[in-house]
Amino acid sequence: FIPGLERPKVHVIYPAVALTDFVCVCVCVCVCVCVCYLPIHRALSSVVALGANIICNKIPGLAPRQRAICQSRPDAIIVVGEGAQLGINECQYQFRYGRWNCSALGERTVFGQELRVGSREAAFTYAITAAGVAHAITAACSQGNLSQCGCDREKQGYYNQEEGWKWGGCSADIKYGIEFSRRFVDAREIKKTTRRLMNLHNNEAGRKVLEERMKLECKCHGVSGSCTTKTCWTTLPKFREIGYVLKDKYNQAVHVEVVRASRLRQPTFLKVKKTQGYRKPMETDLVYIERSPNYCEEDAATGSVGTQGRLCNRTSPHTDGCDLMCCGRGYNTHQYTKVWQCNCKFQWCCFVKCNTCSERTEVFTCK
Repeated sequence: FIPGLERPKVHVIYPAVALTDFVCVCVCVCVCVCVCYLPIHRALSSVVALGANIICNKIPGLAPRQRAICQSRPDAIIVVGEGAQLGINECQYQFRYGRWNCSALGERTVFGQELRVGSREAAFTYAITAAGVAHAITAACSQGNLSQCGCDREKQGYYNQEEGWKWGGCSADIKYGIEFSRRFVDAREIKKTTRRLMNLHNNEAGRKVLEERMKLECKCHGVSGSCTTKTCWTTLPKFREIGYVLKDKYNQAVHVEVVRASRLRQPTFLKVKKTQGYRKPMETDLVYIERSPNYCEEDAATGSVGTQGRLCNRTSPHTDGCDLMCCGRGYNTHQYTKVWQCNCKFQWCCFVKCNTCSERTEVFTCK
């Protein structure tokens, strides 16, 4: 889930001789740490704190505030990593047929390899990972996997007289998930630059899309299947749905420019480019400040890995077609023969007889 970090395995070993006030406790969290001759509660708290420091110091690319949150909530940082990976996987799915397939050159962090250009693609990656973290944290709360959150208590017991149902069950606490995502994900934006405003806007857009697509599920209660009373609760949407919505937002992304404060000339807010006045983008718009490169060739400056060696479809007129994917460089043809057993039948007695089938396939890759 997190580069350089596996889910920690914790082993607590107590001595054979029972001691009333003092024990020797050995805890292995990535490395082995021993704390001897301390009272039990002090020993365990010291080891947990030390274990959190070891875990958090192994995670590359964390900003100071993110590292502080990691040390105070080591249980949540594992879920954050899963949420970020959820976003990255969805990004790769949505762009699997494009020249840019959610890969980049640059520093590898818990949020993957970050794009250096403030493009549409960067806007999508920030929105999808912020939404992924919020989704994962909310799900973990509902499942009881985090210590400081659970179901949404605000909805418990409320009765909707107009529609004839009441809140019950375990409603997903999306407010907690969004707030945690905001505190952790946004903490990496330190420098007061135009790119910071762009990233923060896209982070919030991803979370807003998630919040707007929460689902209402209900269950009827009554004799013989009747619906005398109905209990409802909120649930998270499938993350694939969030991916499709954000992909549409990517296609309609808004080009923006910064408005600076008159005195200090620091970036203050973003406005839609080439419009009169100061029209701000909508809350759920994805915004970008630089045009996208063509991603045809590998270029460390723009974060492009190029399309050399990528699979393409020779007959497709779309972005997965060899003409567009290979940027006019042409493509290589690879021929394979697949052989397998087929038409198998049971023979009396007692064996299975099969025919041998084969199929010749062609695969095309960009030069």
